[in-house]
Amino acid sequence: MQKTINCALFRKMVLAGAKMLENNRAKVDALNVFPVPDGDTGTNMSLTMQSAVKELSSSASGNFAEVCDLVSKGALKGARGNSGVILSQIFRGICSVLRTAKSEVDTRTFAKAMEAGTKVAYNAVSIPKEGTILTVVRMMSEFAVKNAGKHRDFETFLPAVVEEGDRALAKTPELLPVLKKAGVVDSGGMGLMTIMRGFVAALMGEEVVTEVPTEAAANDAEADFGDNSDIISMDLGDIQFAYCTEFFVINLKKSTTLADIDKLREKLMKLGDSVICIGDLELIKVHVHTNTPGVALTYALELGELDRPKIENMLEQNRVLKAKIAAEKKDQGMLAICAGEGISVIFKDLFVDRVIQGGQTMNPSASDIANAVKKINADNVFVFPNNKNIILAAEQAKALVENRTIHVIPTKNIPQGFAAALSFDPDASAEENKTNMIHALDNVKSGQVTHAVRTTNVNGFKIKEGDIIGLDDKKILAKSDNIDDTVLTLLDKLKEDSHEVITLYYGEGVTEEEAEALAGKVQEAFPDCDVDFHNGGQPVYFYLVSLE
Repeated sequence: MQKTINCALFRKMVLAGAKMLENNRAKVDALNVFPVPDGDTGTNMSLTMQSAVKELSSSASGNFAEVCDLVSKGALKGARGNSGVILSQIFRGICSVLRTAKSEVDTRTFAKAMEAGTKVAYNAVSIPKEGTILTVVRMMSEFAVKNAGKHRDFETFLPAVVEEGDRALAKTPELLPVLKKAGVVDSGGMGLMTIMRGFVAALMGEEVVTEVPTEAAANDAEADFGDNSDIISMDLGDIQFAYCTEFFVINLKKSTTLADIDKLREKLMKLGDSVICIGDLELIKVHVHTNTPGVALTYALELGELDRPKIENMLEQNRVLKAKIAAEKKDQGMLAICAGEGISVIFKDLFVDRVIQGGQTMNPSASDIANAVKKINADNVFVFPNNKNIILAAEQAKALVENRTIHVIPTKNIPQGFAAALSFDPDASAEENKTNMIHALDNVKSGQVTHAVRTTNVNGFKIKEGDIIGLDDKKILAKSDNIDDTVLTLLDKLKEDSHEVITLYYGEGVTEEEAEALAGKVQEAFPDCDVDFHNGGQPVYFYLVSLE
């Protein structure tokens, strides 16, 4: 059991965290809500970490104090954007505790380090906002301090801390309305959790890979986070301060004091917002959104010399992105609701623009559907509920969306959704496509195979808990004690003379070999049809079956 961390392992954790973030920075970038320079959160945080790695690589020291000073200094020097600067302060706080260790640290000390990182990060921001990276690091550190005594080894302690961080990240949309509106979690918090996963990988001796960084994001993994169409309606007036201004103050005057740095921060707060002014008498890092960047620079010159000033016009960035989105806008798009990775992939192969999770036992709300529609850059959006219990919510979503027309195609199951998507013609009008999609539903029959959850009498069957049952959208049509027999009986009840194609979509718990074997049996039983099978990955149902 790994009860302590030495300096060499901490070095590996920092390197692994940086690599994990770099591998996944595009996914973090894709969560951004606003089209401004600060919007490249994943990139900014990764550059911050890479600067720490560069500084760390300049020395082979195995001393905690030296290594921590290198990490802290490197992160501050490379800090980019709000999230990058806050990240540098998290590491500054963590390193302030770890640097005092002689050779090794235990879980209690590491928890205290995270607590210090939280405190320093909060102090660095003029007006801390909950629902951001700050919330995520705070909840993790609170959990770490509370549970360090319970988890004395890092193999259980650090994964538990990460799990708490995932819970915190999942809460960010509830704490920050702009995130909830956009349907995403906080990008800075996501970046931090990605680094923490790198820490765990190094601790466990695992390879750092490219992956969806957190469970909170995986819930919406199918939804293309990179679609910024939700920003089309954003008014330029929403950006009160036009210029993102960043710089360092170096070679500070001998007369400069720590109180002067605090006074500089107070002056900057009167000039704009998103103020961060951190550092010491060797190096000061400044970030501010303001309409008078020249005044901010002048104030800084009173303390020392300017280094690496960067001023970016956020209004122009906003205009450029909005123009790009407007140019890419199309007349028609499609949204599908489904469960199962394989089903989602098939919809995307059919050129459906966006897929959100939903189905039996997990019906999305009207708001969920509306938010997904807003992210499709099209005037007309066809929505495929693919479940009779979701159709009404889809209809209600119409009242929640402006500047787009929602056309709900009343698909009651996945095969109907596929049929509707297949009938889409980008050259046809929205009304023509709507008519063709609705007619396409009549050309497919479908069924599902699952297990009974209780004993009952229904539809002329005596059902026992655990029986394998087959049903269409209205009633149970088949039952037996095994999956294959139920599928064959269900198909026999559903099949009509006009049907030429039978497709099986196998779900969770069914192997490809089992599905292939069943497809062979179906082909023998129905030689007049072409039989195919695909991995749907859907929960609840062993098989979805389609007849066309």
